[in-house]
Amino acid sequence: MNTSNLVDVAVIGAGFGGLSAALTLAERGASVALFERLTYPGGCASTFRRRGYRFESGATLFSGFGEGQLFARWIERHNLPVRFESMDPLVTLRAPDFELPISSDRRALSASFCALPGAPTAAIHRFFDYQKRVADALWALFDDPTLLPPFNPSNLMRHLGRSPGYLVLLGAVGRSVGDLLKRFKLSDFLPLRTYLNAVCQITVQASADEAEAPFALAAMDYFFRGTGHIHGGIGQLAIALSEAIASLGATVSMADAVTGLSFRGDHWLVESRRHTLRARQVVANLLPEALLNLLDAPELARPCLHRMQRAVEGGWGAAMLYLGVDRHQIARREAFHLELVDDPQSPFQEGNHIFCSVSGADEEGRAPDDQRVVTVSTHIDMQRYPGGTNEERAAYTQSVQDRMRQTLHHRAPELARATRFEMTGSPRTFERFTGRPGGYVGGIPRVKGLHHYRDLGPQQVAPNLYLVGDTAFPGQSTLAVALGGLRTAEHILKSAR
Repeated sequence: MNTSNLVDVAVIGAGFGGLSAALTLAERGASVALFERLTYPGGCASTFRRRGYRFESGATLFSGFGEGQLFARWIERHNLPVRFESMDPLVTLRAPDFELPISSDRRALSASFCALPGAPTAAIHRFFDYQKRVADALWALFDDPTLLPPFNPSNLMRHLGRSPGYLVLLGAVGRSVGDLLKRFKLSDFLPLRTYLNAVCQITVQASADEAEAPFALAAMDYFFRGTGHIHGGIGQLAIALSEAIASLGATVSMADAVTGLSFRGDHWLVESRRHTLRARQVVANLLPEALLNLLDAPELARPCLHRMQRAVEGGWGAAMLYLGVDRHQIARREAFHLELVDDPQSPFQEGNHIFCSVSGADEEGRAPDDQRVVTVSTHIDMQRYPGGTNEERAAYTQSVQDRMRQTLHHRAPELARATRFEMTGSPRTFERFTGRPGGYVGGIPRVKGLHHYRDLGPQQVAPNLYLVGDTAFPGQSTLAVALGGLRTAEHILKSAR
């Protein structure tokens, strides 16, 4: 490349927001250049190699693989060599007094709660019925990006026709999930509260008592929307998507960090470690801080970018345990997930609440022949972590990891006993594996409040410059991030007509 080259769109970052935007744009004939600072794509949802193991960066589930859903459409359309494995239960939630299979079927999940001792069955059924109606109203928007902002007369008329279905949202907006539990007289039913605290902490980065209800109730639907495991790790999908993008004629440049962005009136000058080009539009799959650091004129940034940067700084980091376990000591051959809570009355962070993703026994190449890999994660308080000395951060992280081992020993002793290899991870490690400044994870905590509804459209954060990723709406899951990239690409294509 040289400075005379001009592309329609430069995409910075091959996380799933950037991959989605690049693929959509390339499918529609736009000229695209995709840059990634790491040697592999996927960002927070990637698979990396260390010491003879292939670990997923974070322990999680992945949605959007059901028939007709986004990732399933891409796999079929581009004949991607990706093997999706459904599972039931999706997760097994273990706490001191109960073990609960989390089913991919809403009715089966509700029935599991109702089968527990002392369960208020009628109230549980009412709550899950309400959750479904709220989620259906919101997912109708996510599934059809043309219904999201910016609005025009056509989609406003379509919203008017759908308005009766939105009435259910009026009772949830500006309220927390904890408020809804009180409304349904379920506050004292500990298994459901434990489940909701776990779901909210992972999906919207807040406890049930803090989480803005519509966001959390919609996120609960991830379990019911084509959720499962990618054979070989989620990185297999990221690699396949990047190869599909290249096959459509886009330039895909790995290990090529963008180092600067300069606005020249009718285009952006994009400088990377190895290239310089001009782009009419730029899509950045970055944290706000990282994007601000690239701008040669930070004053171009709109207030929303600074607002999102401040919100991220109130978020979370992650501590990790990357394990190799003796395959002969694990009874289940298929991949599976455990969510473990040591004390349901304590905050769901810092090792008290951990999520474990265990690879399948037949996933060759992910570990030595006699082992399987396990990724274990927990939330770290970033108000404590960045402010200390290196020694204080190390001591804090070690204390969290010790608590993670304790929870693993108490709630999943079969994994603890089977462990043959351990590699630890901190926010600093996560920053190195994913390229995220500070090692922040999960995007913006969606705590109760109307301010979350201010920035619902594609995030144009400077002239012809868009932000995608878990910071931008709808964000905070691989599927939601991909949907955000898709709708941003659709907006760019529409505005270019």
